[in-house]
Amino acid sequence: MLVVGLGLLYLLAEASSSRALFERNYTWLFAANVVVASAISLAVVWVVWRLTLRIRNGRFGSRLLLKLAVTFALVGFAPGILIYGVSYQFVARSIESWFDAKVQSALEAGLSLGRVSLDAIANDLARKSRTAGEQLAQSGGGGNELQLEKIAELLGADEVTLWSASGHLLASAGAVQLRLTPEAPTSSQIRQARVDRTLAWFEGLEDQALNPLTIPQVKVLVLVESSGIGLSTESRYLLVAHPLPSTLVSNAVAVETVSREYQERALSLAGLKRMYIGTLTLGLFLAVFGALLLALALGNQIAQPLLLLAEGVEQVAAGDFTPKLVWSGKDELGGLTRAFAGMTQQLFDARQTVQRSLAETDTARRQLQTILDNLTAGVLVMQPSGTVLTANPGAERILDASAGGLQGQDFYAMDHVQALQQIARQQFAAINDVQDTHKPYWQQTVELGSEASAGGSPFAKTKTLMVRGATLPNQGHLLVFDDITEVVSAQRAQAWGEVARRLAHEIKNPLTPIQLSAERLERRLLPKLDSVDGPVLAKSVRVIVEQVDAMKRLVNEFRDFARLPSADLKPLDLNELITAVMGLYETEVTEKVSLDLGADCPSIPGDSQQLRQVIHNLLQNALEAQDEGLQKNGRIRIATQWMENSRKVRLLVQDCGPGFPEHILRRAFEPYVTTKQKGTGLGLAVVKKIADDHHARIELSNRMQDSVITGAQVSLSFNAVAATAEPDIEKGMA
Repeated sequence: MLVVGLGLLYLLAEASSSRALFERNYTWLFAANVVVASAISLAVVWVVWRLTLRIRNGRFGSRLLLKLAVTFALVGFAPGILIYGVSYQFVARSIESWFDAKVQSALEAGLSLGRVSLDAIANDLARKSRTAGEQLAQSGGGGNELQLEKIAELLGADEVTLWSASGHLLASAGAVQLRLTPEAPTSSQIRQARVDRTLAWFEGLEDQALNPLTIPQVKVLVLVESSGIGLSTESRYLLVAHPLPSTLVSNAVAVETVSREYQERALSLAGLKRMYIGTLTLGLFLAVFGALLLALALGNQIAQPLLLLAEGVEQVAAGDFTPKLVWSGKDELGGLTRAFAGMTQQLFDARQTVQRSLAETDTARRQLQTILDNLTAGVLVMQPSGTVLTANPGAERILDASAGGLQGQDFYAMDHVQALQQIARQQFAAINDVQDTHKPYWQQTVELGSEASAGGSPFAKTKTLMVRGATLPNQGHLLVFDDITEVVSAQRAQAWGEVARRLAHEIKNPLTPIQLSAERLERRLLPKLDSVDGPVLAKSVRVIVEQVDAMKRLVNEFRDFARLPSADLKPLDLNELITAVMGLYETEVTEKVSLDLGADCPSIPGDSQQLRQVIHNLLQNALEAQDEGLQKNGRIRIATQWMENSRKVRLLVQDCGPGFPEHILRRAFEPYVTTKQKGTGLGLAVVKKIADDHHARIELSNRMQDSVITGAQVSLSFNAVAATAEPDIEKGMA
């Protein structure tokens, strides 16, 4: 429709400028004008109706289309209607003014002025040419080129030629010499010049309107009289061509053209008015229709990328960061959609990276948590104020806290860890000191212990810890501590074993010579001494022999402690072993012992010889403690029980003696630590070493009743065969 309208508008403009075309096609052009204008009006109504439906249906971009349509319609219609009104008045008045009588008179005066000016130029050139012809005739010569050059220079002519009456070129001067075939005067022009003596005419005026490159000129043909002296009496004609002034020619042509068009349009005044008004009206309709089409096109062009953006924003708002479609346009909206698509791609990549990082972090966290959970060392992460942020099971076990009991607690307000708290405060304060920044961590050994309580086990709470501390990047504090109580005990036992081995080696060698020398002295000197000195010598020798035997027994105990063989672990019934050991004692001893053996106790991996020695040592210590206790008639209790939860078989030996002093409990398993006047302190050390070889846990405690010690208790917890893998037994046997 728009193309048809533009084509019709072009035809109307052409018809308005051409009288012949206008008169020939006026009827159908006017009808086509009405049809196209009506069709455009209907198209505008249809577009408005479709836009209204879009708005009612709530389609995205409809209101933007409405704004654009109104804006472009106003942009096209408001100036168009203004121009239309002004143009209508201007066209109506201009057309009327075109055909005013004054205009007609002015055009005729202009035409007359042009003709007079041209005639004056032609008459002047004819007069001068006659004079030149007379001079040429009087010269008597045939007219050579030199004479013609002088005439051309005198008259200011472009071309000067001399022709015979038969039309032959006799001589020439000026621009004509550059042409191969100069244009000769016609026979009619020659006859007219013979009659009138002079003939003038114009050339190129009609061609000037069609071809501006044509040079108009005035030509004069003059008869040159023959002097009769020469041999030839044929008449000659002088042809002079002089160019017309370009300004005069252009003005004359313009006036003539305007006058002709004026005459043509004067014949179609009413139709011309209607055609101009129709052209303006059609142009107005085309402007409005074009504005609406442009608004719709631009609206759709703008709405499509905006729709993509709106859908993308909704998806992003819903958490969908998948890459979005890109508008293929190269304008700013296309760039905006590409930027949005790039942003969503970056968000998608960032989310993928974050998810991978979270997964890796979670995996690393779980791995770290698994490592922390399976570490025997305790790990505490806390704030500088002491609030515990993280604590692994090792820390809760070492510090005797319940599961999850350390999380969120104030470390510096906890009980029974005062020594650890004091060391931590001092060391972290030293690290935070600006003068000690070269030391980012610290390490120290700490011994934790507490007083005995009712039913409690002070020894279980007396531990030697290797503590390491460091500051974290977030200003937090890290504490890592290992329970090295068993390590320290083993080191001490190893050291004492080396001491015992050396003592046994150094002491045993001189004992036998001492005993033999004393007996030899007794045999030789006793017969020679009287009744007074003889008994003294015999008593002295007897004392020496008894002390040597005591020293030998001590050396043997040293040797046994230092050279205790490795345990040969085999499945063993602990109840049967206890019963067998008790059968070796006399009735007087067995009456002081109460057996409480659990029938459900499974077998344990053990060495019968070494466990027999353990039972002997513990029973001997209990009997000796029983004699020193307040309850002389108390009974020693030997019990076994199966602990289902921990899968352990427990051996208990309880007496009614004075119990363990506090300073003994802390180092009871070290050699030579004893309260007995004649004791060596190796009994419990041997028991501890055998328990370690059996992977058993040994605990010493005092039995309490109303805050009074009523006896001592020794507890050994053995693994059951059912809970111990066979390779572990073989490893212990090795």
